[in-house]
Amino acid sequence: MNREFFQKVKVLTGIEPKELIKRQWDVLFGGGTILRLWVSLSLFLVTTGCFAQNNQKRQDIDFDSPTFVPTVKVGKVLENGDSIQYMEMNNVYVYPPISFSSKKQQQAYNRLVKNVKIVLPIAKEARAIMMETAEFLETLPDQKSRDAHMKLVERSIMKEYKPRMKKLTYSQGKLLIKLIYRESNSSGYELIQAFLGPVRAGFYQAFAWAFGASLKKKYDPEGIDRLTERVVLMVEAGQI
Repeated sequence: MNREFFQKVKVLTGIEPKELIKRQWDVLFGGGTILRLWVSLSLFLVTTGCFAQNNQKRQDIDFDSPTFVPTVKVGKVLENGDSIQYMEMNNVYVYPPISFSSKKQQQAYNRLVKNVKIVLPIAKEARAIMMETAEFLETLPDQKSRDAHMKLVERSIMKEYKPRMKKLTYSQGKLLIKLIYRESNSSGYELIQAFLGPVRAGFYQAFAWAFGASLKKKYDPEGIDRLTERVVLMVEAGQI
């Protein structure tokens, strides 16, 4: 399948696939600051997830410890001149027990929990990096200083996330695509299409498709992804 895909690229464009990829990459990182940040995060996480399909190394996850530690906020309010102390705690989600029809189904659920605990922090970190960087860029005086800061951010992203992404399995890479959608409310394809246009979005979609993934995957918490959403909410709340 991969060979056929690259042959089609050459026939349609008249350009060698390696050169085409290089041109797309050069254009990608020559754009605006916020665009470069979000697209570099999305594409780096997504495409590296695609390449992770042959990774079968065991990843140790502690199922008895929460991924996100529950927090308790303590404060006080004034009521008729008196101060009343209060505590604000995380949401607690209560679901009916899952009835597994087979051991295989239970193992699939356990894998889902494991994968969510691995990739959800990455998706949340990506969103946090974008928000924090966007706020900082607003304080910089000109485009030159913003571009310089963006280069530092991009290098930092590559240095920190490349080793982590190499450890992902194929299924974890596909799950990460969906959780990035959950955090940004947009698919990778929609983000690229909005900023880089439909042609480039189509190119990266074809690139992901060649490795069995899709940038168009949306997150449906009330439909096909309802079990994933249940696990995500419980992981976020520190229940698992």
